[in-house]
Amino acid sequence: MSEDMKVIVFQIKDKEYAIPVDKVSGIEKLLHITRVPKALKFVKGVINLRGVITPIIDLRVRFDFEEVEYDESTRIIIVILDDMEVGLIVDSANDVLDIPVESIEPQPEVVGHLSSEYISGVAKIEKRLLVLINLEKALSLEMTENMLREG
Repeated sequence: MSEDMKVIVFQIKDKEYAIPVDKVSGIEKLLHITRVPKALKFVKGVINLRGVITPIIDLRVRFDFEEVEYDESTRIIIVILDDMEVGLIVDSANDVLDIPVESIEPQPEVVGHLSSEYISGVAKIEKRLLVLINLEKALSLEMTENMLREG
């Protein structure tokens, strides 16, 4: 029996991305974001999520895509990284999938213009191509510590 990896699928622009479910603590509709002075461009600010101040990162900006207005389908995926919760703004959060581990291929050098350091692999599921995000690299510990220090 093959082993499956359970992932949350989300969309940025016209591509689908995935992160392991075990790294996700929740998905929220867009909440009021309090801006943080002198924060990095992709750090949109912080939210008060059930009494916890949570830094919010816009993945579009982090991945050097053009910014767009947030809308009804915009979501914040709350991920846990090094015992810290961080919110990721995505265009939409589609579904939860079980991906057979053997269908995951190593990352190509570049996917679109997303640097391969942020990618842990690519999975082909039927006609879908899912880019698996390496959260540790995309949200490096050094960066999250800086977010809090700046905040």
